[in-house]
Amino acid sequence: MALPSEVKVLKGSKQGVAVAATLPGRTNLKPKEVALRVTHSGVCGTDLHHIHDDMVLGHEGVGKVEAVGEAVTKFKVGDRVGFGYVKDGCGQCDTCNAGNYFYCKIASRQYGATDHDQGSFSNFAVWPETNLHKIPDPIADAQAAPLLCAGVTVFTPMIRHGMKPGHRVGILGIGGLGHLAIQFAAKLGAHVVVFSGSESKKDEALRLGAKEFWLSGDLKTKKPDLKLDYLITTATKLPDWEVFLEQMAPFGHIILLGLTTEPLHVPYFPFILKEISIHGALSSTPTEFDAMLDFAAKFDVKAVVEEFPMTEEGAAKAIGKLNDGSIRYRAVLVT
Repeated sequence: MALPSEVKVLKGSKQGVAVAATLPGRTNLKPKEVALRVTHSGVCGTDLHHIHDDMVLGHEGVGKVEAVGEAVTKFKVGDRVGFGYVKDGCGQCDTCNAGNYFYCKIASRQYGATDHDQGSFSNFAVWPETNLHKIPDPIADAQAAPLLCAGVTVFTPMIRHGMKPGHRVGILGIGGLGHLAIQFAAKLGAHVVVFSGSESKKDEALRLGAKEFWLSGDLKTKKPDLKLDYLITTATKLPDWEVFLEQMAPFGHIILLGLTTEPLHVPYFPFILKEISIHGALSSTPTEFDAMLDFAAKFDVKAVVEEFPMTEEGAAKAIGKLNDGSIRYRAVLVT
């Protein structure tokens, strides 16, 4: 199948808005590359970090395969596929051999750093087979897009750090990450305790699978004994660590997900006295990525989404709602 001579995209700009542009299409594919017609793209907070950059935005892309390179073995024309933040690595170093392409020191390719002509705010993309993923049939296109960044971001550390049925899991924040973290933890069999600054989110948290809901400000005065095996922070504002460390069980795990430039200042002794571990979480391997999609399909984990057309106007509305915090809970652009 012939590749398109032109590709319609939305790029960042000096004005801080997504602007429409037409780029030259690829004339051929490398042996391990896959060309796909993009149909849906999630809008992530990370996209806002690049809204002023001259690059194609978006890293939560869903579409159908239209052509494959001669050495591609995992995909065929017509497959429904998706891609996320990480594109590729050298394929030969120790980190790549372990699937940790994000940390390749030789030829890491990732959103915002390389391949500025490729993104999911587009009607067409070319992606290496390495970090492209089949979308399971039960997952709708619009539901799939947010899983490709937010979903894998919350799911991977849960599995890496041993979350099991019966564990008590605290989730701080109900937003783009938090509403998916609640579902994944609940479907893993955990007793989920949600913390929020807004009482208005209680019913939603319980509907998504939480067993308990607490206003963060009440912990200091009511002093429950929640015995959390895990605390997952999804908000960009760091919590009052002294208050939340009181709620941790011995040998508990704190997983940091929300991105912030705020320094991490924590009281020292609670970590020693309870033997608490703290983990940063960011990347995943292709195997972990596929495991997340399979789990979401099997256990009906669904993003709560608002859809917008993939136009300048549609992107402006989606980004505006993301900026002011009114999006519930992930925006998806549709071509």
